[in-house]
Parts: sequence; C-alpha cells; structure tokens
Amino acid sequence: MIRALWAIFLRDLVLLTRGAQGRGGAVLPLLFFVAVAILFPFAVGPDTKLLNRTGAGVIWVAALLAAILPIDRLVEPDLDAGFFDQWALRGISEEALMLVRIIAHWLSFGIPLMLATPIAAALVSLDARQLAVVELGLLVGTPGLAAIGVTIAALTAGLRGGAALGGLLAIPLTVPLLIFGAGSLQQGGEGGLLLLAAASLAALAIAPFAGGAAIRAGRE
Repeated sequence: MIRALWAIFLRDLVLLTRGAQGRGGAVLPLLFFVAVAILFPFAVGPDTKLLNRTGAGVIWVAALLAAILPIDRLVEPDLDAGFFDQWALRGISEEALMLVRIIAHWLSFGIPLMLATPIAAALVSLDARQLAVVELGLLVGTPGLAAIGVTIAALTAGLRGGAALGGLLAIPLTVPLLIFGAGSLQQGGEGGLLLLAAASLAALAIAPFAGGAAIRAGRE
C-alpha cells in the first residue's frame, strides 16, 4: 500500500508540476502570482508607505488566487480517465488518494510561491522583518489553501462549468486563511500566525474525508 501511494504521489507531483495535455503546470500559478505583485504598484502609484501597508494583503490575495487557478486539473482528468475506479479496485481508499494529492498540489504551487515571495515583497516595499512574517505565514497557510483547492476540485469534478464554480466555492472558504495571513503583519496581529496555523490544520484534517466522500458520491 505504501509503495503504491508513493508511486501515485510521484505521478501526481510530476503532472501538477509539469502540466499534462497542455494544461497549466506549476509555472502558470507562479507567473500569475508574480504578475499581480508587478501590476499592483502600477495601480496604486509609487507611494512607498501605501505599498508597505497593503503589500502583505496583496501577496496573500495573489497566493489565494494562484492556489485555486489549477482547480480544474486537480481531480477531473483522473476521474474522467477512470483512475479512481482502478485505484479503488486495488484497495486504495479515496481518503488516502486525496491526502496524497493535497501534498502534491502544495509542493507544486506552495514552494514555488514561497521562493518567489522575496521578489513580490521587494515590489510592494516590504522590509526584511515583514518578509519573514509573510514567508512563515505562507509556510503554514498554503497547505490549507491546497487542502481546500483539492476538496473543491473533487466536489465540482464532472460538473458543467466546474472550474468556474470551483473558484466561486473556494474563495469564501479561504477567507479565514486570507484574514489571518494578511492580518499577522498588522500591529497587534502576532496571534494571526497561530490562528492561521489552526485554520490550515483544520482544513487539512477535513479535506481528505470530504474529498473522498465526494469521489464516492460521484461514482454512485
């Protein structure tokens, strides 16, 4: 079982990182994330204080949108190809498959975003201390974004317009992570990181079971 899950994890990681059938890959969310950070100073002007005050929020909004950008290829292609049915016949539970996919999704977008965050932080005039807080927030918060993204992908797989519907469903669910993540840089917001970690862990705990149940319900 462990060997089979490891093989599935490697397959998922390669597909989500490189993309498949000309659909996305890790580069697309990364470019989207950096593009938002580049465009924001053009929108608000060269006011350094304003950029510094709003920069963390912009980075978190960009991270949220980058996380849900590949929703349509997280579950639906494998569902259409019948892979979930084949894995079920081999005795691999849907919950384990969802957990593996969450980890692969996080590695394919969360780590690249953290590596690109110093560039984004420089564009929005964050200092070194603020950058460290944002990086720590992304480290504990992006797993929750990945969990919510995979769950929504499982719930909307096979539905007409599932990608657009998935985005609409994911945004309100990620609002607590956005508030705690961006709020951790505000004065008196030291507890924001702890609340962010708690919200992210809650999403990680629920997501495999919700996603697995959605896959089984779609099969029936």
